[in-house]
Amino acid sequence: MPTKWRYRGMTVGYLALVVIFALMLVGKAPAQQENSSPAYLNTSLPIEQRVDDLISRMTLEEKVRQMQHTAPEIARLGVPSYDWWSEALHGVARAGYATVFPQAIGMAATWDYDLIHTEGETIATEARAKYNQAQREGNHRIYYGLDFWSPNINIFRDPRWGRGQETYGEDPFLTARLGVAFVTGMQGNDPKYFKVIATPKHYAVHSGPESLRHKFDVNPSPHDLEDTYLPAFRATVVEGHADSVMCAYNAIDGAPACASKFLLQDTLRAAWKFQGYVTSDCGAVGDITAGHKFTPDNEHGSAAAVLAGTDTTCGNEYVDLVKAVSDGLIKESDIDVSLRRLFTARFRMGMFDPPGAVAFNQIPFSENDSLQHHQLSLRAARESIVLLKNQNGFLPLKSNIRTLAVIGPNAESLASLEGNYNGTPLNPVYPLEGIRKLFGGRMKILYAQGSPYVEELPVPVPSSVFHLAGPVAALGLKGEYFSNTDCSGKPVMVRTDAQIQFDWDAAAPVPGLSARHLRCAGRAR
Repeated sequence: MPTKWRYRGMTVGYLALVVIFALMLVGKAPAQQENSSPAYLNTSLPIEQRVDDLISRMTLEEKVRQMQHTAPEIARLGVPSYDWWSEALHGVARAGYATVFPQAIGMAATWDYDLIHTEGETIATEARAKYNQAQREGNHRIYYGLDFWSPNINIFRDPRWGRGQETYGEDPFLTARLGVAFVTGMQGNDPKYFKVIATPKHYAVHSGPESLRHKFDVNPSPHDLEDTYLPAFRATVVEGHADSVMCAYNAIDGAPACASKFLLQDTLRAAWKFQGYVTSDCGAVGDITAGHKFTPDNEHGSAAAVLAGTDTTCGNEYVDLVKAVSDGLIKESDIDVSLRRLFTARFRMGMFDPPGAVAFNQIPFSENDSLQHHQLSLRAARESIVLLKNQNGFLPLKSNIRTLAVIGPNAESLASLEGNYNGTPLNPVYPLEGIRKLFGGRMKILYAQGSPYVEELPVPVPSSVFHLAGPVAALGLKGEYFSNTDCSGKPVMVRTDAQIQFDWDAAAPVPGLSARHLRCAGRAR
């Protein structure tokens, strides 16, 4: 009798070996599966290790494109597209309806650090609510990210600048304290994740003539630099732990701010121990060559910016970094330094972790533009009011006044109500409208628009010229809103608008109606 059985040409002993080997493979399958998953997706590893692993898998071209504010998707690595440009000076800006707080210069007039901190917390809540909804919709567009280019903490001492309303004024101490309050409110206190990232700007000494901002060179005295222009930036970095800073258009002592080793290396990183990333102002890297003539071309200018410490550019100047590496102007390892800073920020915003692991991802869209936030904005508006002189007790108005004249374009200007770098208020109330509601029952209200702010700026047609058709005289313009662009079918809403003045920048003209559908019919008598 044979000593071994054969089964279709295979001995029993050999078959046993195969079975044993298969069982060993099954036993090792989980470990092999774990090892096959890239380290950058392993949430149990330190962020530094995950970031290094992700960067090591990128080509030079992919790295360079991630250093532009519009960073494209890297599909093979599962890296989604991301736009670094978002704004939140006094509310989430340019991303639809949002709670609009008083302009920064008005918030400064409150002298209330706790209020500014709460404002920052509220803005960050709305920002997360918008981001979460955008992610659900697959929306990766500009202004829907989690890093915000605010606050503006430049010292306003030159009226030729024209942007002083974006700042907290001319006092370095007040600016520093409010800047820290805003940054800490925005970024939150979670030990692992940022709620959002704040970006103090424009670093530094950026408050000269607006028309020359792309090429002027500032030469402050060492005392004025340290005593006036740097304290607020130092405070927001050292105390507020801002994770981002924006470098300015102008040059300081001959070096463009975004290529200044004194500002970005010696001061920001060496002296202040800044650990975050630096973004350029929009086009500022191009200004290194075109405006300041600091370098012969954009290839050299981009290399100079990265070597100084500008990690991402608002623009596309960094596409020339691939050639700069080839030409020996910069090493790929220098680019990796910037990539580590940028992706560390994205990891700390929770973008590569399961959504459920980040508590901020649970903030619902209903938190945006909520009644509670409106009440906070109202409180801030009231606290920002400054009465310079109430001569002879003129206010409050006497009850025997019968006629009140309201004069000037600010009385019903949406632009002046919003400020700039603003969100879109759902139901804006102009000063003229508020005065009519408050006093119209016992006074005659006269309104004259007056002259525009400047000759070049158009003003809307005043509400006083619009009269509805019908037996009863009433001000306004009948508007019909459609869910299409050819005004076909039945309008989804018919309402009376005070005038033709709307802010439909990334916001729907009517809640639930696409922002692409403008009002296509209006009738007035």
